[in-house]
Formats: sequence, C-alpha cells, structure tokens
Amino acid sequence: MNDDVLLSVQHLSMYFGKGPYAKKAVDDVSFDIHKGEVFGLVGESGCGKTTTGRTIIRLYNATGGNVYFKGQRIVAGDLEYRKEIKDLQEKLKGASAEEAEKYKSRIAELRTEIKKARHDQKHADKKLVTKIQMIYQDPVASLDPRMTVREIIAEGLKIQGIKDKAYIDEQVYKMLDTVGLVREHAQRYPHEFSGGQRQRIGVARSVIMNPEVIIADEPISALDVSIRAQVINLLNDLRNSMGLTILFIAHDLSVVKYFSDRIGVMYFGKMVEMASSDELFLNPLHPYTRSLLSAIPQPDPEYEKGRTRISYNPLVDHDYSTDKPSFREIKKGHFVHCNQAEFDRYLKILK
Repeated sequence: MNDDVLLSVQHLSMYFGKGPYAKKAVDDVSFDIHKGEVFGLVGESGCGKTTTGRTIIRLYNATGGNVYFKGQRIVAGDLEYRKEIKDLQEKLKGASAEEAEKYKSRIAELRTEIKKARHDQKHADKKLVTKIQMIYQDPVASLDPRMTVREIIAEGLKIQGIKDKAYIDEQVYKMLDTVGLVREHAQRYPHEFSGGQRQRIGVARSVIMNPEVIIADEPISALDVSIRAQVINLLNDLRNSMGLTILFIAHDLSVVKYFSDRIGVMYFGKMVEMASSDELFLNPLHPYTRSLLSAIPQPDPEYEKGRTRISYNPLVDHDYSTDKPSFREIKKGHFVHCNQAEFDRYLKILK
C-alpha cells in the first residue's frame, strides 16, 4: 500500500447463503481510501453500498477478499482460495504425475492461506478496529429508545472499560457541544428529538471514540432537505477539526459531488467506475454512471424541460459473450469496469 492509504479494500466479496443459491451482495470490489479524504460510494438501493460498509467494519464476516487498515489485515475472506482449490482438484483428475505433485503442493499452500485468513478474521486487533466507526442511515432505528442520550453516547467508552463517571460525563458534554446540541439534552430520550437532532446524536456516538475513519451510511437520506446541509456541514467541520477520513455512502450524486474527493459507482454488487469527483462528472464513461447523472434534477426550468433520462440495460449496453470485462485504469486515477472493445471506445470520448 502507499504510505497515505489508510484503508485498503481488496477484492471484497460478501455473499449471503451458500452454494448455487448464494446471493452476491458484494462481488470483487476494490478501492483505497487515502488519509484525510472523503471517498463517496454511490449507486441505487440494493447495489451493495451498505453491505460494503458493514463488511469493512466487521458487522458481517467477509466471504472473500481482504481489508487492510493502517497496513494491518482486519477483514479476511477465503473465497478466492476455495475457488482455486476446487479448480485444481478438477485438474488433478487428468494430470500427469509431475503435474499432480505441483497441484497438490499448491493446494496445501492454499489451505494454509485459508487457515491464516480465518485466524486473522477471528483475531483482528479490536482496538484498531474501534478506530473505524459508523454513522447509520436511520437515526430512529439506530438509537435505543430505552437509553438516555448520555447512555447512548457513552456506551462505546464503557465497552472499552472506562469507568470514571466524571471523565465520561465530560466527554459526553464535549461531544454534544461539538455536534451542536446542549448539555441538557444528555438526560433526554431519543423520541424527544427531531430527525436531524437524532442524527447528530448518532454522529456524537461515533466521534466520542476518537476514530480515524468514519463510515457514513447514507446519513442524510432520512432527513428533510433543509436539515441535510446542516449534517453535511457538521461532517465537513469534524473532518477538518479531527482529521477524519470518511467513507460517504449515498445515492444523491449532487451531494456526493459537493462533499467527496473521489467517487466510486456501484451496480449490482460490483464497482463499475471510480474517479475523482470532478473527473467523474466531466467524463462519465460507464453507461450506468451516465444513467445516474442524467437523473440529477437541476434548479432550471428550461434545462428540466429538455432533460432526457438515459436508461441502462446491461443486457443491451454490453456484449461480454467472448471478451470478458475487468476493472481497468483508462486515465490516471480513473477506473472503469469494461472489456477491451469498450476500453478502446471510451478512450476516444475522453475529454
């Protein structure tokens, strides 16, 4: 990894269920997040954005791939090893004695890698993992209605073994002030607050752990439009004052453009395009990215009259019958999921 890469996601897969009926929520997704940046992850509902975030923070056990945080592996799956073992076992059936020996040696290596991956997944450094915190999408469901705001915000500190009541109170009040609430709110319950205030409580609960990475899972989607800007500006202030690195999951591309340094576009569990914010809006290459951008409304009646939605149909827009796609760098820092024919075509339309 590069020195400034804080979080590295490599070939991450998360399947629900087993065998031929497994549902591929996330399939072979890779990206790096650099220290201090905001990485936006966008796509329609059900494309795997939230599952990616939850797998990174270990709420799910990854099926395959790895996640490295500060150079240490905190998430490890064994899907790719198991697939290779299966392929080698098929090759063994008709292999010569020399080839069979080579295949068996490789299978033994892969089984060692599987043991190592399962060990790393089970024994990841918990103190390191707590440096990644999450802000959840629903500010109502993510807060326990039977706990006061003080108890909700302080819960992480107590789990870490801190028992000093005066210190906990001081930190809770400090966090309330940081997110724009007041001390008196500490004794109240979640139902006594508005949606925006509840989300601020969720932010305070995450930030009190002094994290280095925040996974913000659609933190504004359940809020009124007038409140969204306040929460985004709050996250921006925290990013600057605390040096936070943020994985910002959303489906509102206009907000993501404003807030993010780089953007990754997901479709059906795969990363289909990734580039800097300005580059993605200047050169949207993948048909799905163009479809998403065409759906953004503009505060201009004349423009809206002529705006045409671009529909995306993968069966029509792609022909992968012979030439299979892969994630390719078409321009420095700009990656697209495409085959060679599409790559050549995209090169011609780059601005």
